[in-house]
Amino acid sequence: LTLSDISDGMLRDARRALGARDSRFSFAAFDCEKIPASSESYDLVIANHVLFYCDNLDAVCSEILRVLKSGGVFVCSTYSSRHMKEINDLVQQFDDRIELSAERLYEQFGKENGEAILGKYFGEVSWHGYEDELVVEKAEPVIEYVLSCHGNQNRYIVDRYKEFAAFVRKKTEGGFHITKDAGVFLSL
Repeated sequence: LTLSDISDGMLRDARRALGARDSRFSFAAFDCEKIPASSESYDLVIANHVLFYCDNLDAVCSEILRVLKSGGVFVCSTYSSRHMKEINDLVQQFDDRIELSAERLYEQFGKENGEAILGKYFGEVSWHGYEDELVVEKAEPVIEYVLSCHGNQNRYIVDRYKEFAAFVRKKTEGGFHITKDAGVFLSL
């Protein structure tokens, strides 16, 4: 098994977690637009929540197709526009200027457009959703998550933190339901 990431730090963490001496694994840092492997090298390629970060999906899909053996399988996970929608709705109710992310990653590659993107390269593409939801009964995890996002929320929350915390506590009383709409595309 070759475990890869563009980040050496992520690979370092994987080595620590799996054990660097485990001969079943090799580790390689590279950009998935240029996979350093011979054509038809792999039976299976897995991209776990990564394609929406790629700038050139055509190059990535071409490379994956190149390194897959005939009959090989490509599995890639992603989520939909509904994933964790309630968190966005919550912060928008508090202050409609808040955007938790400058990018809507699912628009780059998500449940709604993934089949069309992958269908240009693979003969069979199917979606396998993972039905799930999260029920949060305490405000603190929601507050911490919101503050950790990559958007502009800190500009509008930090000075009003107590007000925001009270708002979230009220919304989480009795449980706060969060949609988890994610899954995998299986491509053959």
